[in-house]
Amino acid sequence: MNVFNMSKGGSGSGAGGPRKVNMNIVLIGAAAVLALMGLASCGQTIQPGNVGVKIRTLGPSAGVDPVPLRSGWHINLPGERIAEFPAIQRTYTYTRESDERGPENEEVNFSDNNALPMTADVQLVMRIDQTKAPALYTKYRLTFDQLFEGPIRNDVRSAIAAETELVSVEYLYRGGRQQVIQKALARVSRKWEPQGVNISQLDWIGTIRYPQVILDSIQAKTKADADASAATAQVAVAKAQADAKIEEARGQAEANRLIAQSIAASPGVVQLRAIEKWDGKLPQVTGSATPFINLKNAE
Repeated sequence: MNVFNMSKGGSGSGAGGPRKVNMNIVLIGAAAVLALMGLASCGQTIQPGNVGVKIRTLGPSAGVDPVPLRSGWHINLPGERIAEFPAIQRTYTYTRESDERGPENEEVNFSDNNALPMTADVQLVMRIDQTKAPALYTKYRLTFDQLFEGPIRNDVRSAIAAETELVSVEYLYRGGRQQVIQKALARVSRKWEPQGVNISQLDWIGTIRYPQVILDSIQAKTKADADASAATAQVAVAKAQADAKIEEARGQAEANRLIAQSIAASPGVVQLRAIEKWDGKLPQVTGSATPFINLKNAE
């Protein structure tokens, strides 16, 4: 009986051995999957067109890695993270209306040389020099979004304001705004280009938002100028017509003077012309007056 039990127990123990092995394989596999998942969760993918900057907050190498990271997947060890910057040209906007970055009003405020307030939406085309991305983060300690929404936006607004304060609202309204925005672009580029931020384009989006009272004043002045121009044109036309008539009369008077002078110098010319026009018939009624043609002279 004991033998049977021992034998049975031994048989049961032998059957449990493979079960233990299978369970160990399952546990090892699960641990491996968890490890891979943990490893994947510690990694970060730098999107194509971006450059990464590795930041370490622990250990002896804490700080900003001076070597930029290319696009692709990169592992983040404990105490590490990656900040991304755009390495290809992209267009960004500061607008009154909400956009993909949120509902905040980001329009640019400025004024003219008489302190008349205005606002406008602007867009800029920019990229980050890959080799300077780590130094850029080291200096400002800001991500690209923070940099774009903070210091860069402030400098764009300041550059536009500095240029518009030199001109009048009429200058902006009548076409000078493009010259102003290009000068503002030059101001911003001078500061950011050496730091690795290439701002290649700065433009207005739509029209500048002028105060309504200014619009009314400009439109009234424009109409007055147009009316004055039309009146000046009418005066010019009338003067030209009067001058033409004067010249015509002067020409006729000169012609008459020359004819009279010619007649005085040659009285026979009149008689000759009368003969040329005479039809050969004498007047039916005559008196003591001399005939209208001196027939004796005519012979």
